[in-house]
Amino acid sequence: MEEKMFEAFKTLLSEQKRLLIQQANQTVSRESNGAQGQLADYADIATLESDRTFHLRLRDRERKLVQKIDQALERIEDGTFGICERCGEDIGTERLKARPVTTFCINCKTQLEEEEIE
Repeated sequence: MEEKMFEAFKTLLSEQKRLLIQQANQTVSRESNGAQGQLADYADIATLESDRTFHLRLRDRERKLVQKIDQALERIEDGTFGICERCGEDIGTERLKARPVTTFCINCKTQLEEEEIE
């Protein structure tokens, strides 16, 4: 892969990470402020808790994505980005564009998913 491509992926991943952290900070700020006033209706309280749980689950998934982004950035730095962990072949550029945190080529990922089904 060319150096330009590495830089493009590094920029893309860094921007994704920045946005995810920004969203997480907004969620924490919003959740720590809590509901304004007293909620008297149990349905309102349940809705508020349900929304809170939903947002926290989303942030947890995003936290895991930030970890994967950090790992991808490390692979860019050490020169292993774009190389399949399973077979050692290059991961296609189109696959990396679709999922830049991937560590498997499409063939190996397909095989792994088929093994999970069986």
